[in-house]
Amino acid sequence: MQKQAVLIQGIEGSNHHLAAIEFFQDQTTEIIPCQSFRELFSRLTDEKDALAMVAMENTLAGSLLANYTLLRQSGMMILGEYKMRISHQLMALQGQRISQISEIHSHPMALAQCEAFLLQYPGIRLVESEDTALSARIIAQESIQGRAAIASELASQLYDLEIVASQIETNPHNFTRFLVVGSHESVALPSFRTETDKSSIVFALPHESGSLSRILSMLSYFSLNLTKIQSLPVVGREWEYLFYVDFTFTDRKLYQAAMEAIRPLCLNLQLLGEYQTHESRIKFVNKEIEPNSIQA
Repeated sequence: MQKQAVLIQGIEGSNHHLAAIEFFQDQTTEIIPCQSFRELFSRLTDEKDALAMVAMENTLAGSLLANYTLLRQSGMMILGEYKMRISHQLMALQGQRISQISEIHSHPMALAQCEAFLLQYPGIRLVESEDTALSARIIAQESIQGRAAIASELASQLYDLEIVASQIETNPHNFTRFLVVGSHESVALPSFRTETDKSSIVFALPHESGSLSRILSMLSYFSLNLTKIQSLPVVGREWEYLFYVDFTFTDRKLYQAAMEAIRPLCLNLQLLGEYQTHESRIKFVNKEIEPNSIQA
């Protein structure tokens, strides 16, 4: 079976890698690390058969605004979503104990999300790095004594590090929403076999009083459930904004009617993708793996 190429931001062992493993659990994948989201979208545009796993928002840190622009400009489509709980582990070389640790390296967001735990050890120096998994890999490759990293459990397994302390995040309600992005041709993959029930669009609006209210009222009228709205300024055009809107639907005909109704009210409406909600896909996957009932 041919492997499905999946681009991620970061290296093996990152949360993007873990999300890709969990989402594509029933498929053979080839994980392709990228140093930045810009590189990821550039490669995705060139490699039409590839998919990408892209973080879009976190329950604690909010939206990754730059990724909205990269997605819109790429012309790629959202094909799925995955919501993953983020758990941080403190890891070091085998046999190391926290009393022997003098430095902890990790991405600044990970360090901030483990603040309560880290405050218990004021003598340990905290060092910001560009990637959680990279911090772990450097310790392993260079056999650095006295240094620990905050990264995923997957990173500890890949780089043979010992987990010194588990689940050290301050807030357990820490989830990241990832989007699976690719070209139209990728829809035929096994992971996308069911009916869609979510849509993402982006549009601008004329400078008229109540223009956004009319759009939102129209979505409500056609029984669409608004799940997110994000505004971003239009670069080079003062006080003009793009609105990124996500909503779910249960009736496809009503959804299509809503799109026809709001299109004349918008400027440059662009469909970013029709896909399955995380919750619907989980139900579908669980149903697929249920053992067949034994026939008498």
